Amino acid sequence: MSAISPTLALRDGREIPQVGLGVWKASQEQATMAVREALNAGYRHIDTAAIYKNEEGVGAGLRESGVPREDVFLTTKVWNRDQGFESTKDAARASLDRLGVDYVDLLLIHWPVPMVDRYVDTWKAMIELRDAGLARSIGVSNFTPATLDRLVDETGEAPVINQIEVHPYLQQETMRAVDAGHGALTEAWSPLGQSHVLGDPVIEAIAAKHGRTPAQVVIRWHVQLGNVVIPKSVTPARIVSNIQVFDFALDSDDLAAIGALDRGERFGPDPDTFGPPRP
Repeated sequence: MSAISPTLALRDGREIPQVGLGVWKASQEQATMAVREALNAGYRHIDTAAIYKNEEGVGAGLRESGVPREDVFLTTKVWNRDQGFESTKDAARASLDRLGVDYVDLLLIHWPVPMVDRYVDTWKAMIELRDAGLARSIGVSNFTPATLDRLVDETGEAPVINQIEVHPYLQQETMRAVDAGHGALTEAWSPLGQSHVLGDPVIEAIAAKHGRTPAQVVIRWHVQLGNVVIPKSVTPARIVSNIQVFDFALDSDDLAAIGALDRGERFGPDPDTFGPPRP
């Protein structure tokens, strides 16, 4: 049984499928298999990055699936060491070559790396890449209120999305409000808290109540918050299960119980201190 994710409107008039597949830590071969299986299961949104070193595999999976390129929302990201005006353009073109595509649907700045302070020039390059048709939409990842505000203040151009770590233990209410204030969607990476939240008794109880898996409950929570969500898996059965979240809903008690789990716990790096890039 396949499921097609609903879409959310981006501020530039385009749309993004709300649930997609992440391929962080997947090898080239795993990425090919996962993308092929996901697209066959009904996914239409795939998220990769240059630093994942699996863009070739993602492109192969896209081609092997038989799903037309124009039906798939494809995201990649500019890595820290490639930031800067000209180097960003070179990096984006290299990603397109590795993916084997003429454009990506969304190009992101992977991290702000504020101590290096090249993210504004990087953003200006990405505006040019968008205007040249190499990226349909542009956004950011791991931006904080300060870095996001500065980006918009200095360029007059807000991103369509900010991809950040969000899960029940790190709910990011303030950052999600800042994103919304700029007209940007929030996209959750590590949406399952790198599996740490799946064994939480609250999540397990809600899963039992609905006859669902803990992962489905957490993904559904993201959907009802209005987040874009990209759970990562290279297990075909889990890939299928993770998108089967549109035929049930969490009630107000469920949402309140999950809301109470927030404890500000990161499992990934802190965006204010991550970097600078290695030579």
